[in-house]
Amino acid sequence: MEQFLNLLISALISSSIVGVILGLIFKRRNEIIASEVKNQFEKNMTVFKSNYIWKEKIISELLGQIYMQFNRTKRAFDRYQDTNVYLEAKVLKDGNEKIRNLLLEKAHLIPLELTDDASQLIEHYDVWLEEFNKHRNDENPNLDQKFIFAGPKGYIFPRVAEQNFKKKYHELREELFT
Repeated sequence: MEQFLNLLISALISSSIVGVILGLIFKRRNEIIASEVKNQFEKNMTVFKSNYIWKEKIISELLGQIYMQFNRTKRAFDRYQDTNVYLEAKVLKDGNEKIRNLLLEKAHLIPLELTDDASQLIEHYDVWLEEFNKHRNDENPNLDQKFIFAGPKGYIFPRVAEQNFKKKYHELREELFT
């Protein structure tokens, strides 16, 4: 009986020691895994935040402003066609200049898939503004003067480019704010 008791005590002690050692090994392994998961989560969160901030910047500094200028110039153009007033041409000039300048000054924010569209818009606005300055930059303009279009010069307004910019604006806005 004494021998059985000694055997039982030694088995309990050795199994306890093995259990403690295994527990320490698994604890350390779990800590390493938890640390790796935490680091990966932090990396993913950093990427997510930087993407979010970049997209927010695209909307606030570029696409949102361009979107509003597209709408503003479209309304002015529609009124201009109806009334042919020089003031509307001034609104168009202001809007066209703002869009062109935004595209040039904030080119680093233009999404890659819109760079060709941006180039088409810039080219159109360059020609349009050149024509405007040639024919409409008088101090006392003729209010009945016909409007000068860039289209006949081979630079028709790129409607698809406008649609692509508006579509991207809506996509990013939806992604960020809903």
